[in-house]
Amino acid sequence: MHHYITEQLTLADIQSILKEDKKLALSQEASNRIKKCRAYLDEKMSKKDAVFYGVNTGFGSLCNTQISHDELTQLQENLLLSHACGIGDVVPREVVKLMLLLKVQSLSYGHSGVQLLTVERLISFFNNDILPVVYQQGSLGASGDLAPLAHLCLPLLGKGEVWKNTDGNWKAVASIDVLNHHQITPIELQSKEGLALINGTQFMLAYAVHNIISAQQLYTNANKVAAVSIDAFDAKLEPFSHQLHDVRAHKGQIETAKQIRELLAESEIIKQPKVQVQDPYAFRCIPQVHGASFDTFQYVSSVVETEMNSVTDNPNIFVEDDLILSGGNFHGQPLALVLDFLAIAVAELGSISERRTYQLISGLRNLPAFLTANPGLNSGMMIPQYTAASIVSQSKQLCTPASVDSIVSSNGQEDHVSMGANAATKCFKVIENTQRVLAIELLNAAQALEFRRPLKSSNAVEQLVADYRKVVTYNTVDRALYLDIEASVQFIQQH
Repeated sequence: MHHYITEQLTLADIQSILKEDKKLALSQEASNRIKKCRAYLDEKMSKKDAVFYGVNTGFGSLCNTQISHDELTQLQENLLLSHACGIGDVVPREVVKLMLLLKVQSLSYGHSGVQLLTVERLISFFNNDILPVVYQQGSLGASGDLAPLAHLCLPLLGKGEVWKNTDGNWKAVASIDVLNHHQITPIELQSKEGLALINGTQFMLAYAVHNIISAQQLYTNANKVAAVSIDAFDAKLEPFSHQLHDVRAHKGQIETAKQIRELLAESEIIKQPKVQVQDPYAFRCIPQVHGASFDTFQYVSSVVETEMNSVTDNPNIFVEDDLILSGGNFHGQPLALVLDFLAIAVAELGSISERRTYQLISGLRNLPAFLTANPGLNSGMMIPQYTAASIVSQSKQLCTPASVDSIVSSNGQEDHVSMGANAATKCFKVIENTQRVLAIELLNAAQALEFRRPLKSSNAVEQLVADYRKVVTYNTVDRALYLDIEASVQFIQQH
């Protein structure tokens, strides 16, 4: 099954490509656009005294240095080699695969001047899981994601490293060895191609795509886990009544309340009379808090989808207008801002989750302290809340925005940068953290629910807990809970 690269790419398309392991192919229209643009650039370069930034000049503050025609291939190869300055942790392979897809999409519009062969080679990397080794640190999020994209594209030249799977173990190996195995020959870059490859926002964009898809799933999971906690804490359903939310008509708030009502429909625990007049905010304000995150995710999705369908290298070529224009489409500010916003919205799902966990273990509502039948001899669920608190605290620190920072580079030529790459990797970590906090809430909520027996929760909650009990059993006496927490994380990721 193939996905044909056309003019539009959606988040739903990407989820389908990844889930169904589709192969990429260029549509005929995309192929024609690429070839037409390359032919136009070659024709322009054949003229005497033609000077175009990045095509036959140096880069950054070296933009006024002209390069001779017979050195253009070496210029582009030097660009990739000199810019491959990434360091730190490796980028997860699933994000690298997204980088390949998004780079192909951006080049397919026919404004970048690359060879058709170059785009087809990137597609072959994607289709054959030839995934370059890319490092997380090195991009300023302006002038494009220079360092990580250089690492992504070095294997086109038979240089750099790619991941190789040997009996389930992934190792970084010389790219030329893998290319030889697949009978793929290194390409020779033409004028402008190196710049087209490393200019662009595909590092932070790939993280943004991964992050927003994960965040949307986290929202759904947060509502499911919260529903278990509501009945486990014997909380009231009145705060989820549609009338309350119709008069403060934020879409996310309305949607969250609706999901909670549906998740708890026909619960015996909900129907029993309640002693309390009100519940703590961590329960009562779930629609307002989860809903605000939902609305944020909707906004972030719109920005990310716009960027997915954009040309973000420089300069850009406009064949129909007979123009080659140097601008700043590589600047990551649109992504930097929403990635910071996304991190905050995801962190809040974890923050309120930890508070529900705290309430569940506090010995309230006829629940035993720390959710153990024999407290004292057993510490029960005392310490998972410590773990959740530690994680939430780290996420708060990671939510310090990256996008408000800028450090001058390239001898003053690149004097304002977005730091969107740091926003992207921080946000990825916050999502990982929030998954773990929700897993700890589920561990506690499922344990607390047992103390409501023989009353039952709703069919949806009881089914969720029954599935969960296949991987994490009820805790009768103290045991090593890190195993339960890890199993809970896996469960959250798969549901």
